[in-house]
Amino acid sequence: MKIDEIMGNTKDSLKARTVYGEPVERDGITVIPAATIAGGAGGGTGKDEKGQQGEGGGFGINAKPAGAYVIDNGKLRWQPAVDVNKLVAIAGSVAVAALLVVARVLRSRQKD
Repeated sequence: MKIDEIMGNTKDSLKARTVYGEPVERDGITVIPAATIAGGAGGGTGKDEKGQQGEGGGFGINAKPAGAYVIDNGKLRWQPAVDVNKLVAIAGSVAVAALLVVARVLRSRQKD
């Protein structure tokens, strides 16, 4: 695949239709899912000592749910997605930090 093709594919992948899902309507409520998307591409060309040329590259996309727009009785509201893994990681980090602070305070009291 040529580098310009890779860049074109990346550009095509990062459009609004990728971020917003198809609206879903049920019982008078419309839900439009949304995601956060990040992507990038890279590539290069080169020659070896025999004069042979080559090129290569690639691209990647990362997407995760952000939430959904909910339309109910003519009113629009944003319902964020909850990332349970992120919440657990933050809670664990706070707990470890708290334990380290408590241990340091107890050690400083023992020295006095």
